[in-house]
Amino acid sequence: MPDLTHEIAAGYGTGILVCGVDEVGRGPLAGPVVAAAAILPAEGLPPALAALINDSKLLKAGVREELAPLILACCDVAIGIAEVEEIDRINILQASLLAMRRAVEGLRSTPAVALIDGNKAPGLACRTVTIVGGDAASLSIAAASVVAKVERDRMMAELARRHPGYGWERNAGYPTAEHRKALISLGVTPHHRRSFGPVKVALETRSMEKVAGDSKFDK
Repeated sequence: MPDLTHEIAAGYGTGILVCGVDEVGRGPLAGPVVAAAAILPAEGLPPALAALINDSKLLKAGVREELAPLILACCDVAIGIAEVEEIDRINILQASLLAMRRAVEGLRSTPAVALIDGNKAPGLACRTVTIVGGDAASLSIAAASVVAKVERDRMMAELARRHPGYGWERNAGYPTAEHRKALISLGVTPHHRRSFGPVKVALETRSMEKVAGDSKFDK
């Protein structure tokens, strides 16, 4: 379970503001990448809440949805988003770092240290510490991961209502068999990442089918 070891090493508890940062949505074929930054309260989280927070990937959706508003109520939390157009333009890694930077910059207070999940850090005005597997080790990163996951899932559920058939309300845009099949049968939406391989293939397939169809009418 995540704890405060990394936060304390960074100065948490001594008046130094430390935030945890995580992102969600590197792997999906559709939708934005979403990051969250969280500063825990100086007095610490309520013990009952702290005991429940974990890497968002290890929590059931219902648990995440219950935890997110509790985290938002007692922590300084901000969301950062990089849109599909930005992902396609600067690549998913750089877009993830951009979303992280936007999250940190959106905090009400300015942190002195940012604990970043992963091995690469965004360019920030404060000191950064990267932690591989940080969402399972650092309580503030885990809190950020829960908020980011709930926010992105909510966004994808809304997009699913506008673009039915891809199963985004279930797969959050990840490349499931259902999603891949719909890409070919329904086509590519404005929310798909055109720089991702399966989306490129779907675009090429639809283009070839159109050319073949036009050729029939030319005969």
